[in-house]
Amino acid sequence: MKIVILGAGQVGSTVASALAHEDNDITIVDFDERRLKDLQDKMDIRTVLGHASHPKVMERAGIEDADLVIALTSSDEVNMTACQIAYSLYLVPTRVARIRSAEYTMRPELFGRTHIPVDVLISPELLLTEHITRLIEYPGATQVLDFANGKAQLVATDAEAGGLLVGQKLYTLRHHMPGESDARVAAIYRAGKLIVPDGDTIIEENDTVFFLAAKRHIPAVMKELRPMDRPIRRVILAGGGNIGKNLARRLERNHHVKIIERDPARAEEIAEELTKTIVLVGDCADAGLLREEGVETADVFCVLTNDDEANILSALQAKRMGAKKVITIINRLSYVDLMEFGTIDIAVSPQQITIGALLTHIRRGTMVRVHSLRRGSAEAIEAIALGDRTSSKVVGRSLEELNLPEGATIGAIVRDEDVIIAHHDTVIEEHDHVLLFVHDKKQIHEVERLFQVSPTFV
Repeated sequence: MKIVILGAGQVGSTVASALAHEDNDITIVDFDERRLKDLQDKMDIRTVLGHASHPKVMERAGIEDADLVIALTSSDEVNMTACQIAYSLYLVPTRVARIRSAEYTMRPELFGRTHIPVDVLISPELLLTEHITRLIEYPGATQVLDFANGKAQLVATDAEAGGLLVGQKLYTLRHHMPGESDARVAAIYRAGKLIVPDGDTIIEENDTVFFLAAKRHIPAVMKELRPMDRPIRRVILAGGGNIGKNLARRLERNHHVKIIERDPARAEEIAEELTKTIVLVGDCADAGLLREEGVETADVFCVLTNDDEANILSALQAKRMGAKKVITIINRLSYVDLMEFGTIDIAVSPQQITIGALLTHIRRGTMVRVHSLRRGSAEAIEAIALGDRTSSKVVGRSLEELNLPEGATIGAIVRDEDVIIAHHDTVIEEHDHVLLFVHDKKQIHEVERLFQVSPTFV
């Protein structure tokens, strides 16, 4: 696929790196010559220096025969203009734009072929808000990902002493689960190393366990892996930007929420928009302010500013002072790796979350949702099975008949309203939503081919 990426910032660079390893023809455009040189030294891509939405610059990037343009500059207006030009002058088939401002995202009628021709609108702020909201809904989870419109979820959690399954073989899980509850452990990471689980795998304390289950069964599975965390009630949000404000709006109905915002004018604006949230003016790393506001009684302290160093400092300060759980946004992937082994409970990478949303629209075949995991080394995929036994490699076949590539496992199938946990004799039917965990990203193309329908396949 020939892809033109406009903008070589943190998101654009990370997207280029992810796609360049998948046999795509990538060209990236930016006006920062040093940034482009750094990218070209690290990966096999073309770079073009210039303004992202200027037609001549886009032509030098090969826009005329591009399959996809992804506009990821720091300006919403440049991104929208670039998509308009890509459509009006060059008829680029698919146009993706990152749009940050709620003034635009709250007006979906603006976007479409007859208006601003953006096929896929990516809002990192909305994606992050949804991601952090799910982490607060499940206090013991380090990652919660939706599939099939929320019917099924992939959850990551750390196994702790006191969990019923810790020290036990995986096959005993079904004997522990109440009633019709069922789940599938898709992967285990022990000291950072992958373990592909089978029924005889023993869960050990401190394992990071990824499991798939119907949404209603998630709490029961969590109980198997760790003592039940008490519900989150008190939340302190550090940073009153779009993410902080939107998160507070979602949480304030059922939680006691405070926002700490440095800018008095912004704090006043937020206070006028929210109904129950307490808005404070101050520095989120100020120990005196945190002590005064009772950070030690907070169930979650969530740091949401744009400054990685300030986020880390504030999160460490809050954790040292007794906050029970600390979540922080970290933009630099190298910092995310460091935080995984530190005292901060969860480091959220906007780039990885955004990449998952983008990959959903780039993958070939019938993939309708993609989540990037483990800093891009693994993926969780939702694919729709289409065709029949003669035209499809999966429809009408049991899982043990499938030629799954090494490093890929099927965890569950969503059929209409039912979530079916996958076993060796489960048969895939047409229109099933198949949920896969791909441990090795090198196998993505094999998975894509598996779900492609071919009229000549027998």
